[in-house]
Amino acid sequence: MSKQLWKAGNMVYPLPAVMLSCGSMENGNIITISWTGTICTNPPMVYASIRPTRYSYELIKESMEFVINLTTKDLAKETDFCGVKSGRDCDKFKENKLTPIKGNFVSAPMIEESPVNIECRVIEIKELGSHHMFIAEILGVHVDEQYMDKKGKFNLSDANPISYSHGTYYELGNSLGTFGYSVAKKKKKRR
Repeated sequence: MSKQLWKAGNMVYPLPAVMLSCGSMENGNIITISWTGTICTNPPMVYASIRPTRYSYELIKESMEFVINLTTKDLAKETDFCGVKSGRDCDKFKENKLTPIKGNFVSAPMIEESPVNIECRVIEIKELGSHHMFIAEILGVHVDEQYMDKKGKFNLSDANPISYSHGTYYELGNSLGTFGYSVAKKKKKRR
């Protein structure tokens, strides 16, 4: 096997493609980012890394709040639009026919069409270089009831979530196993 050595860079892919909403119900904006994720379970915390030149950066720094809205195959076009157009130049909610809805904890609007909305309050901003990292506590999570099964389990896979890798959006595929399947004891077959 032969491998090429590349210069140092970010190669942790694929990543989630999320629409991060910010601002207020009256002046809401959406930015698509992939540099976001979980950083702690207890207390529940996430991060979002954004370039300081982005319009959403200003809105988040002012309010210290945002909402992570998970994206789906049906929202792929809107997800891309919100990543390439600036909220300085257009109303992304109106342009994409997305519905801003009020959450329970932050003034930033949630996106009704998203299967999961995560309300977040920024507790720290780390200035790292090209991007600044907003470290935030999760205040509440809203899930679309249409993806709940009869046993009360949330099935995000039914919403067809998407990911992002090297400039391309991908539909997520089939399940390969659940956590712990590699060490789970096999059930004996009854005769």
